[in-house]
Amino acid sequence: MKLGEIAQRLDCVLRGDGEVEVRAVAPIETAGPGELTFLTNPRYRRKLKDTRAAAVIVDTNFEELPLPTLRSDNPYLIFARALELFYQPPSFPSGIHPTAVVSPRARIGPQASIGPCCFVDDEVVIGARCRLHSFVVIYRGAHIGDDFTAHSHAVVREHCRIGHRVILQNGAVVGCDGFGFARQEDGRYYKIVQSGPVVIEDDVEIQAHTCVDRATVGETRIATGAKLDNLVQVGHASRVGENTLLCAQVGLAGSTLVGRDVILAGQVGVAGHCEIGDAARATAQSGIPNDVPCGHTVSGYPAIENRSWLKSSALFTRLPELYEELRTLRAEVAGLRRKKKGRKAR
Repeated sequence: MKLGEIAQRLDCVLRGDGEVEVRAVAPIETAGPGELTFLTNPRYRRKLKDTRAAAVIVDTNFEELPLPTLRSDNPYLIFARALELFYQPPSFPSGIHPTAVVSPRARIGPQASIGPCCFVDDEVVIGARCRLHSFVVIYRGAHIGDDFTAHSHAVVREHCRIGHRVILQNGAVVGCDGFGFARQEDGRYYKIVQSGPVVIEDDVEIQAHTCVDRATVGETRIATGAKLDNLVQVGHASRVGENTLLCAQVGLAGSTLVGRDVILAGQVGVAGHCEIGDAARATAQSGIPNDVPCGHTVSGYPAIENRSWLKSSALFTRLPELYEELRTLRAEVAGLRRKKKGRKAR
């Protein structure tokens, strides 16, 4: 495909030779002739001088380069769309594999593809063009919209509701029991029935081995456009707002309310019943025991305002030095006090 055609299809500005042939997209370190690369992280800027790529995707205001460029105000989005021009995902024929077990009381929309060893229980409703890969399990009474994709070993539990264009990656579980137990007089724990379903709205993706717990009462809800990374835990009766990102190994305890456009970076933990405001940010491994206001960025444990945490972290590396200075000052002060006391005695 010629670079000029790519520029037209991706609606970006071409600088340089539009007749260059492009056959693939590749990282800046390994790209060679006939390959399109991209620069979205300034840390990799120095690698441009060594790249053998045919062309590069950059920001609109990026400096002029000796090789052709595709320019956009959102180069990362252009990179994502460019990948779709060259990568063809595997296709799957419509139909139900003979080893799948689909209840006659389930309603499956047209153009469904249900793979080997899947199980679809009674009273399940799935919309058009679903794709269930091998060993997917849909429990009784689940309602799922159009263009649903569930990769192998994904599970949707009883009475959960899922919107349109939702993707469950391998091993994702929607609607497993919340962690609810009441302590009895003899010290043993009594299991609390988890009666509330999980509701997943449109255009949500839940990645590998992530669990979204059902609620004790009420519901657990993941709002439109939210993306949950691998190994995320969403506790019972929590809510995750629109277009929020929960990165790898984030854990939300029960009844956590997360607003829209929030980003919780890897391994962030949030205590139960906390509220995270819209557009808040938490850096990696932060522990959040209290509410976070809208638009704030927090870090550390217990999580505090990011700038304060950065200053505290810088001081932490100097603690041995500061401690020695403190010991010296205390000794000097103690000496001055002894001298003063001696003069008074005379």
